[in-house]
Amino acid sequence: MPHQEIYEHFHPDEKAFVDRAWEWVERAAERHETKRTDFLDPRQAHVLFALAKRHPDAAIRLDGGYAGAERKRAIIAPDYRPLDAEDMGIAVLDITSDDRRISELDHGDYLGALLGLGIKRDKIGDLHVRDDGCHALIAEEIAVFITGQMRQAHRVEVSVGVLPLPQLREVAQTLEEQVLSVASLRLDGIASDVFRLSRTKIVEPIRAGRCRVNWKTEENPSTPLRAGDVVSMKGFGRFKLLEVEGVSKSGRTRVRIGKFM
Repeated sequence: MPHQEIYEHFHPDEKAFVDRAWEWVERAAERHETKRTDFLDPRQAHVLFALAKRHPDAAIRLDGGYAGAERKRAIIAPDYRPLDAEDMGIAVLDITSDDRRISELDHGDYLGALLGLGIKRDKIGDLHVRDDGCHALIAEEIAVFITGQMRQAHRVEVSVGVLPLPQLREVAQTLEEQVLSVASLRLDGIASDVFRLSRTKIVEPIRAGRCRVNWKTEENPSTPLRAGDVVSMKGFGRFKLLEVEGVSKSGRTRVRIGKFM
């Protein structure tokens, strides 16, 4: 169990993960055990990294399969163990089809097809979607199961194979940019404009814990956003505040937003 002061640095909703992560760190440092985690989102990776750095006898490596990965697996080990050569257990799932409709599939279609097999989200890393298919980074231990079970993605028949990491075809994530004039930099104000909802309708999911800012749960609608912040709203999507361009003569603030596609 972490010391009580550690919890002060994290949101109450993160307590269960903090407990698990601290146990991994303690086992590595004090029992000389090595732990390879499932895929972590950036917030979980930050929490685990911060906890590992609190213990002088623990070492950590984070890797998502390529340089710009968002979701990553971690290895936590005793500090004397070199981690650069450790196998991260990541494979590339190659999803293709002869059906021309495959070009219409998006990130949600492929992710939905994988989750529909009963696979936990933690076993899936980043997805790279192209017009002719998708490369999905997955935990190698589920590769055989997926190739034996996955036959469709959103009603499109697909073929599935496994490739080594060097054959990953990266696809840069695209953002649909827009410039908004907002009354303030409050979370609820900007989110309501981005998702085209009234402020009343956007406040409810925020207060219900369905919003994350930089992958950390945020329940305060009045929280001010800053350039670089990534906001995700369950059921609505996510966006990034790219730039605060300035204040107009009328007192409104111009911001540039990138909506993840």
